[in-house]
Amino acid sequence: MAKFDRLTVYQSLLGTGLVPLFYSGDVAESNAVARAVAEGGSQVLEFTNRGEKALGVFAEVVNANPKLIVGVGSVLDAPTAALFIAYGANFIVGPVFNPEVAKLCNRRKIAYMPGCGSASEISVAEEYGVEIAKVFPGESVGGPGFIKAVLGPMPWSRLMPTGGVDATKESIGAWIKAGAAAVGMGSNLVRKEWLTAKNYDAIRDTTKQCLEWVAVARAK
Repeated sequence: MAKFDRLTVYQSLLGTGLVPLFYSGDVAESNAVARAVAEGGSQVLEFTNRGEKALGVFAEVVNANPKLIVGVGSVLDAPTAALFIAYGANFIVGPVFNPEVAKLCNRRKIAYMPGCGSASEISVAEEYGVEIAKVFPGESVGGPGFIKAVLGPMPWSRLMPTGGVDATKESIGAWIKAGAAAVGMGSNLVRKEWLTAKNYDAIRDTTKQCLEWVAVARAK
């Protein structure tokens, strides 16, 4: 069962503007990453459902990090979403929009952030109660210009690009200034070479720096 209610999830995500995401089949490594992003100031973490050990490792991360809002990503269908919700998912993220996942999440008061690649998909998702649409793959569907273009006729939309967000002041600034409510960041934040070297301090410091760049971009 989720430890954080849906409103808290949205407020935390929108407040910080950054969602770190990653997958590892190793419990110790996953908990180390979770601690690193939390120490860097992130209030949320998306653990992606991309391996056979995903559910078991996810459950361990949720239990070991009670103050961190942990959700699951790469969810394509309602049964998978239900399984992770039973193991404590505080939010569900998907690469595509699925109406059945939306209904399930609404029934359980769980935040659902589906992947959308057009204004039409975003609008349909919003009709099903989606508060934050994940723009995916962010760079491929048009980059920051896509965000700005959609918000012209749909200023009420809250969009979170994932895929194509770099851990640089320029990249983060471009997305936020275009109107992104938050940005999702995976391998550019939780880098493979840092995991190999167990350099979790680098993940912590980069998380902190990215959050600062979000704040700076929002202030201008």
